[in-house]
Amino acid sequence: MDQLVIGLDYGTDSCRAVLVNCTTGEEIATSVKYYPRWATGAYCDPERNCYRQHPLDYIETLEGSIKELLALAPRGAAGQVVGIAIDTTGSTPVLTDAVGTPLALLPRFAENPNAMFILWKDHTAIAEAAEINDLAKRWETDYTAYEGGIYSSEWVWAKLLHTLRVDEAVREAAVGWVEHCDWIPALLTGTVPAPRRGRCAAGHKAMWHARWGGLPPDAFFTALDPLLAGYRDRLFTDTFTSDRPAGLLTPEWATRLGLSTSVTVAVGAFDCHMGAVGAGVKPGVFVRVIGTSTCDIMVVPREEIGDKLIPGICGQVDGSVIPGLVGLEAGQSGFGDIYAWFKRVLAWPLEHLAGATGEEVIERIIPALSEAASQIPPGATALVATDWMNGRRTPDANQLLKGTIAGITLGTTAPALFRALVEATAYGSRAIVERFLENGIRIDEVTGIGGIALKSPFVMQTLADVLGMPVKVSAAGQACAAGAAMFAAVAAGIYPTVEEAQRHMGQGFSRVYTPDPSTRDAYESGYRNYRAIGEAVKV
Repeated sequence: MDQLVIGLDYGTDSCRAVLVNCTTGEEIATSVKYYPRWATGAYCDPERNCYRQHPLDYIETLEGSIKELLALAPRGAAGQVVGIAIDTTGSTPVLTDAVGTPLALLPRFAENPNAMFILWKDHTAIAEAAEINDLAKRWETDYTAYEGGIYSSEWVWAKLLHTLRVDEAVREAAVGWVEHCDWIPALLTGTVPAPRRGRCAAGHKAMWHARWGGLPPDAFFTALDPLLAGYRDRLFTDTFTSDRPAGLLTPEWATRLGLSTSVTVAVGAFDCHMGAVGAGVKPGVFVRVIGTSTCDIMVVPREEIGDKLIPGICGQVDGSVIPGLVGLEAGQSGFGDIYAWFKRVLAWPLEHLAGATGEEVIERIIPALSEAASQIPPGATALVATDWMNGRRTPDANQLLKGTIAGITLGTTAPALFRALVEATAYGSRAIVERFLENGIRIDEVTGIGGIALKSPFVMQTLADVLGMPVKVSAAGQACAAGAAMFAAVAAGIYPTVEEAQRHMGQGFSRVYTPDPSTRDAYESGYRNYRAIGEAVKV
């Protein structure tokens, strides 16, 4: 009988699950479940960039998606499942009590957003991130050195310090914290009090590094704020790569999911890292996970990167993507979110005046804008935008930055504005590529995964033209979940290495976008203007 694995991908809005044949990589079934509370806007305040998710959203969609997978699969498939792996957005941490329970699962904190998971794009901790950076630069050891040298408000320590400062009740109850990607495997394996912490999350977001024996010392955190005293000693020293088992399904979860207790659960990781594996990442391949934001992933041999530290990226961590290789992460804080924002601006009268009949029109806005914008030649307008509507992730994280659109006239049309926004996201992508190249990191090809890569030819062609490089699109409809399935196969012992799982389970590419040489001069000029305007508006 064929052995099957399940890959679970927790995105910003939903949990996506795939049931995969280990031998062929065939997707037997797919399920998508949207977070019910998040879908209503509960516990969030966009005006403050405050985004929280209730752990029950994660639990309910976990159970619902796996049950649906098995219901859609041929009879007997549940008995063939040997492994599960989980990826999540990140950094998405939560404060916990003494036995590792997220505080929002306790009755008295059930409706308190500060007791919930703090989503990756929550930017309420900008001040705390600045304090971490200031202290790290004055400390004997710069603990941000392997995280690009700049700590972000999107990462765990800044978020938790902010939460401890603003909520006394949560502060008194909190004893530790856990990342979403570490909590789900621990929940399934009954190891919540002492979860196996993934190398990916700890190295890229929590300042963990073997060079200084794990997390920074308690003295560093106490100097940052006495509220953090003792946290380091109550947390963890060791981390694990995601080809390793976190444990086996507990009897309770085996029953709830309709699986057996012999199913291996892998150590968790972030979505973009497992997604890059699903897209076939290897040395020289630059993988772009393109969605509401972007996350850019590369892997480099240890001997190739040596002691080199790349400034302004989101970390370089040994084994965070593929064990034995150094994982590099970068990204843009806003990409698809920028297009969605512009759609909301245009859709306001439809939403308020057109009633129910406006829904279909709203869904057609982006495709129609893409078609119209594609008819405007590059450089035909004076419009130039920057892509910092949600701050800048890389190069050089700065969440205080704001987006700009320059060159607007009374003749500016909606398609022209949309084209400027698409070009801005492509220019931001180019800035990341140039940072890698400037630091000697080889890029032989670019691969895109995610909804925009699959659904927006205009955006992808613009990206290829601006980068001056071909851009491949992964054929996997759920590349992050497919990558998670590969890790599940390795953790379950089906394949000895991640690379071997990629060879057997990879799905190839659906399309390649080739740069149009006729656009080169216009985009070179546009990129120079993008950089100049960016310098002018920096804070």
